[in-house]
Amino acid sequence: MPSKLRSSSLLPRLLLLSLLLLLFYSLILLRRPITSNLVSSPPCDLFSGRWVFNPETPKPLYDETCPFHRNAWNCLRNKRENMDVINSWRWVPNGCGLSRIDPTRFLKRMRNKNVGFVGDSLNENFLVSFLCILRVADPSAVKWKKKKAWRGAYFPKFNVTVAYHRAVLLAKYQWQPKSSAEANQDGVKGTYRVDVDVPANEWINVTSFYDVLIFNSGHWWGYDKFPKESPLVFYRKGKPINPPLDILQGFEVVLQDMVSYIQREVPAKTLKLWRLQSPRHFYGGDWNQNGSCLLDKPLEENQLDLWFDPRNNGVNKEARRINQIIKNELQTSNIKLLDLTYLSEFRADAHPAIWLGKQDAVAIWGQDCMHWCLPGVPDTWVDILSELILTNLKTE
Repeated sequence: MPSKLRSSSLLPRLLLLSLLLLLFYSLILLRRPITSNLVSSPPCDLFSGRWVFNPETPKPLYDETCPFHRNAWNCLRNKRENMDVINSWRWVPNGCGLSRIDPTRFLKRMRNKNVGFVGDSLNENFLVSFLCILRVADPSAVKWKKKKAWRGAYFPKFNVTVAYHRAVLLAKYQWQPKSSAEANQDGVKGTYRVDVDVPANEWINVTSFYDVLIFNSGHWWGYDKFPKESPLVFYRKGKPINPPLDILQGFEVVLQDMVSYIQREVPAKTLKLWRLQSPRHFYGGDWNQNGSCLLDKPLEENQLDLWFDPRNNGVNKEARRINQIIKNELQTSNIKLLDLTYLSEFRADAHPAIWLGKQDAVAIWGQDCMHWCLPGVPDTWVDILSELILTNLKTE
């Protein structure tokens, strides 16, 4: 009889002990950090939304005195009209808010890290906005052009470098002129040799320096840049590709090779982003056909397809066409899309247009309806980029 009593009293104790052990291990599992090699996405889609006009919007974080300005984009200094109005529009993502970057907080989080931009002048436009904003947190920032950088800045207070490497095609290319006699025969003055499998010298050996890299290419892949008198000719492994590629086929092949190189050679820990196209807003003709962008407010959503859908064959069709090629190629890569196209399509009102800061610039080059006024739309790009970078840092 006593043994039966002992066993019956022992059972509840064992059950209680088991429950306590189960609770203990559950708490350990809940506290264990979840690791992933994928870049975390922000809590909402920052790329979809609308522009909201608010005259009470805080003023931009910088003005015309920023030492990193490029003259043609310094719309305050160039007395561009409506700059107060241009900067009173705020991008509001669907279903959530987008905070303005806090330069001090951002640089503190990025201490001892570096950010690099690689691509064409629209990435430079992006960079200049970024530098002028970050300088608010460190006025001692100095210009930085090491490691073949085209332009950049070093922020000594935080030991952070942010720089741009100009590589408009990403791949290596060089001019090969013809003799005068040969040029007279067929009208071709020479060709640009593009080695599709060789990154441009300006960035080939610098990627390990950066903790974040933002790539782009697209604006130079058109016949306005490389007309029939001076076409692109594509090479692989030192030999011409046959049959010859047209310009968009060449872009596709270069993209494949550059993405492959980035995946293979850029350190896995580096956050890699690809900025999709910045749309142009030429109205009434292209840049060399008296195209204009003297608009005083953003486009309406129902106007966007008319301006940008390639099926309408307008002068601004390049962005969506190039974007589709990029999206197709990046599907299987670990390079994240920085899709700033849609939000930028609205802002036909925010380009330098005729206010270029140089006499006769419009007569020579036409209106600038491609780059952006600063301060302006690229400041919103910076808000989104900083959010993505800091979100990724949280997962490291």
